[in-house]
Amino acid sequence: MEKVVKTEAEWRAQLSPEAFKVTRKHGTERAGTHDAFPKGPATYRCVCCDAPLFDAAHKFDSGTGWPSFFQPIDPSAVEEREDRSWLMRRTEVVCARCDAHLGHVFPDGPKPTGLRYCMNGVALKHEPSE
Repeated sequence: MEKVVKTEAEWRAQLSPEAFKVTRKHGTERAGTHDAFPKGPATYRCVCCDAPLFDAAHKFDSGTGWPSFFQPIDPSAVEEREDRSWLMRRTEVVCARCDAHLGHVFPDGPKPTGLRYCMNGVALKHEPSE
């Protein structure tokens, strides 16, 4: 997979201010911002590079206020990195294609994986399946 690399100015021109803050500056959106993602078959893509990241069939209601999935669409679609910000130790999830910060993964999700990919909704584009 070819990496997508852009300057900060190019990312700012492409993204909304909040999407830029979250994806390029490792921010976090306010909980509950994207509860209105439509239900039904869909692919969730990276807002920065359009890479397919998550399938709606793997989405679940975690009760956290952020879109949550128990697995990515393909393990190679995302990368995990250690995050020691905010005096915590977490696992950051980034888009493998463009390094956009998406959210974090936690070991408290449902079966079959036991994982909870807790994503920022502003980092994802919802694409309904036809």
